Amino acid sequence: MYVSVQLSDDHKSVVLLDQRRLPFHEEYIHFYSASEVAQAIRDMVVRGAPAIAVAAGFGIAVEAERLVNSGNYESYTKNLEKACDWLELSRPTAVNLSWAMKRMRKVLSSEWDSIESLKSAIVNEATRIASEDVAVNYNIAKTGNSLIPSKANIMHICNTGALATVDWGTALGVIRMAHMSGKDIHVWVCETRPRLQGAKLTTFELQQQNIPMTLIVDSAAGYLMQMKKVDLCLAGADRVACNGDTANKIGTYSVACLAKLHNIPFYIVTPLSSIDPDVLSGKEIQVEERSCEEVLRPSGESLVAPDSTPVFNPAFDITPFSFISGFITEVGILQPPFTWQVVNKWKEKLQTTK
Repeated sequence: MYVSVQLSDDHKSVVLLDQRRLPFHEEYIHFYSASEVAQAIRDMVVRGAPAIAVAAGFGIAVEAERLVNSGNYESYTKNLEKACDWLELSRPTAVNLSWAMKRMRKVLSSEWDSIESLKSAIVNEATRIASEDVAVNYNIAKTGNSLIPSKANIMHICNTGALATVDWGTALGVIRMAHMSGKDIHVWVCETRPRLQGAKLTTFELQQQNIPMTLIVDSAAGYLMQMKKVDLCLAGADRVACNGDTANKIGTYSVACLAKLHNIPFYIVTPLSSIDPDVLSGKEIQVEERSCEEVLRPSGESLVAPDSTPVFNPAFDITPFSFISGFITEVGILQPPFTWQVVNKWKEKLQTTK
């Protein structure tokens, strides 16, 4: 069984499954510093908002081990704070990354009697973030399964499974739970251009779990809905604003628009850690733009357009809250209207984890 992100037993490396090479090559790479982990996140060796948050937490743990004999307590903490900054900037749209670094900074700002005790606390917190992810996603899967009818054709975009988390996943976790509970599930897998996370990763996961699915080009989504072959749509989230506006993989907004036009439920499946209480609406969410090479040379292949062709390549889009039927979270299903309800649920969750 594949594992997307791990901390080595000696705490000296973060071990990542190189998702750029899936589904044809299963290769694990060791990264030995926070800067190496940050570059791996930028290069999408690991991807998925929960998974990169865990990878970043492990990156701080590895950096804490690497620097343990490099200076006094003050310089040690300052260098680790800088490492938090590097990692937080590696992918700007996903709020889980920022959330994980806030947790690591809280450990750094606490008083410890030695460098060794601080290092142990950092490793423990990073490990806790990872174990919490598994528990949260399992609860999301159970919650979401209650919405899935006994027979359903589900449309899914990008990859939101165990590869995007530590285990279970978000939207794919719901699908996995529905399948395990004996429901007759079929998944329409949007290929998700330009990086093809649906084609490469979601099909891989669904095949591993023997879940019936069919791969489609992104532009076929509307036709399938028009033909009444879609019962509901599930998508993940990289950042959710207080009013419910949601940033997710590019193409999500298009699926949401089509679903609304055809009166098909469209759910966002997300942990509460993806809700940003500091962002009021989607207008405030920074959308990452990536290299033109991802479009001009998909999968590193030969050019599919003239080399000088201008390219606009946003990695995410914003789905307005009015297009979303509900948020499937670890504490329940948030229904519209979303204004302040999302924030209140977030605050309640914070209170229970203090």
